[in-house]
Amino acid sequence: MIRQDIEQAITVALTAMGAEGVAFALERPGSMDHGDYATNAALIAAKILKKNPKEVADELASNLAIEGIKKIEVAGPGFINFTLSGSVVKEVVHEAHGKEWGNNTIYKGKKVMVEYTDPNPFKQFHIGHLMSNAIGESIARALEHSGAEVLRANYQGDVGPHVAKALFVLLEKNIENPTIEDISRAYVEGATRYEEKPEDKLAIDALNKKIYDKTDERVNELYKKGRTLSLEHFEEIYKILGTKFDLYFFESETANKGLEIVRARPEIFEASEGAIVFHGEKYGLHTRVFINKLGLPTYEAKDLGLIVEKEQRGQSDHYIYVTANEQNEYFKVVFQAAGLVFPEIANKLMHRSHGMMRFAEGKMSSRVGNVITGESLLMDLMGETNTKMEGRELKDAHNTAQQVAVGAIKYAVLKQSSGKDIVFDPEKSLSLEGDSGPYVQYALVRARALLRNARSAKVVDPEPAGPMPIERLIVHFPQVVERTVHELEPHYVATYLTELAGMFNSWYASERLIVDGAITSRALAVVKAIENTLAQGLQVLGIPTPEEM
Repeated sequence: MIRQDIEQAITVALTAMGAEGVAFALERPGSMDHGDYATNAALIAAKILKKNPKEVADELASNLAIEGIKKIEVAGPGFINFTLSGSVVKEVVHEAHGKEWGNNTIYKGKKVMVEYTDPNPFKQFHIGHLMSNAIGESIARALEHSGAEVLRANYQGDVGPHVAKALFVLLEKNIENPTIEDISRAYVEGATRYEEKPEDKLAIDALNKKIYDKTDERVNELYKKGRTLSLEHFEEIYKILGTKFDLYFFESETANKGLEIVRARPEIFEASEGAIVFHGEKYGLHTRVFINKLGLPTYEAKDLGLIVEKEQRGQSDHYIYVTANEQNEYFKVVFQAAGLVFPEIANKLMHRSHGMMRFAEGKMSSRVGNVITGESLLMDLMGETNTKMEGRELKDAHNTAQQVAVGAIKYAVLKQSSGKDIVFDPEKSLSLEGDSGPYVQYALVRARALLRNARSAKVVDPEPAGPMPIERLIVHFPQVVERTVHELEPHYVATYLTELAGMFNSWYASERLIVDGAITSRALAVVKAIENTLAQGLQVLGIPTPEEM
């Protein structure tokens, strides 16, 4: 590709100038007025050569001869801008018609396990699970577009105090065959009583131990029913969100492994006041408990057991964990401890965190006696979408509403860089006016409708003209996907697609593309490239692509 040609030419020229091995950037300029690519190579090389950056830039530019580059010019304190020739832009637009458009080989031959969503049986599917799912699924898809073999993993807490809190209430009320609503209400009540009533706290702690030990048949039976019901319910949500997991891990499977690992390494984990802890202060971190005073494994110990499970069931080159950023410090400690226990996997572990979701004031209220869950948010948006589409003759209105609602939520999550909090406004998230998932989805629907209409149109040769801005924008899609993969940040794709959709809508509104039953071959090629780029980009984000809206 032309970008690689430019990078290679710069590298060769810098080496000839005595600045071998310079790590420079080649990026899209902030404005198309400054060309199609810009590099800071001269600014970096100037420090090595101990010369004026502008002089280095002038010399470097004069030594560059790259086929397909129309213009090379020095700007500012030493940036070099490159403008592509019309023939190169035309060639890339035609490349954008292919199935492999936007793909790269960054992770070719690598296996990557991405763990995300992680809802817990006996608890509700929360907003955080929805966010983790959107980000994790998009990262998984971006990695696949980069040649990786991806294993989607889901780690769920099917044992622990939260289970005991729910079962405590279900047992007390003799609910032997609970519904998913029964379980949700029982957990909320149990959690409240655990905090407010000391006698209930003692009883719940004792029940928690029974769940681990499996010593009570009635408890075992109710536990089995609740766990199965919860997991089946989660699968219904995953299907709506477009996620299919390859591997499921459970705390009930990792708990004993974690206990064994911690107890077998007293040189790493030390006894402290009846518990066993890891002294993170030795590494600039903080101390965390791995086995509590009751002799039960904490989340930390279970995560060590999880590493063993992951290596045994899906050994990978990289393990990516997607959780809320409130767990940042937690994972620093766990990864530090894991690196001491399993030094061979220390550099395989990576944590990608996300912010929290808040709601625009006055836009959504919490449900009576409960909070807004990820599931209820999804259902509410589907209902709102159905209302907005009333009167439209759609072949499958329910499926379209579901796709638009999923696109609205996922885009709202993915358009922000992962660490930032999100202020969610349901009305704006469903808007067709811009900066929303439905806006991009609708641009794709419009492009596909135009292509359908073009099937019966006569294709004619266009008048000679230079590249249009939208053609020059299409060129950069592969680079956007690469950056997303390097940084594990889907917001680059989301931002790009919004810009492309906006430019397409403006072009569509200002020009009649099919005139008197004819369309130019150039316009047809551009629309095909736009359609495929929007489709591929939405696929990377995990956002559905409706056929009609």
